[in-house]
Amino acid sequence: MSLTIAEKELHQATVNALRGAERRLYMARVAHTLGRGGPALLERELGWNRVTLSKGLHELRSGFRCVDDYASRGRKGVERQLPHLRDDIRALAEQYSQTDPSFKSQRLYLRLSAAAVRQQLIEQKGYTSEALPSEEVIRQRLNALGYTLRAVKKANL
Repeated sequence: MSLTIAEKELHQATVNALRGAERRLYMARVAHTLGRGGPALLERELGWNRVTLSKGLHELRSGFRCVDDYASRGRKGVERQLPHLRDDIRALAEQYSQTDPSFKSQRLYLRLSAAAVRQQLIEQKGYTSEALPSEEVIRQRLNALGYTLRAVKKANL
């Protein structure tokens, strides 16, 4: 059994227009109408992924939609690997921080660079250089904690 050129174009255009569960459900309905060997035929003729087809067929049979958890994919944050890193950065930053000398804002100025904070984490907190993230990541965490990385100026009174 094979598909005609018109059928191939129709199925491909429809699949390209759909996303997510609707796309899988359409693919599963096409495979179901072809009967036994439908997923293999569609994989061969149209290049559809057999895993996607089987997921769609499962959704079609059960009536339940499988959730695409895209948010849990990708690289995890450094806090997952080093759960105490944020607290250790805060403890170090508190030793070297200073409020705005003119008291016009709530900003905290840090007298250390991100590289110096990284070095202090290695020396004082026992982290290894390989385990710690880059200076850029430490700078981002310092900013998230509310520290501004600038040289502290003296206030004119």
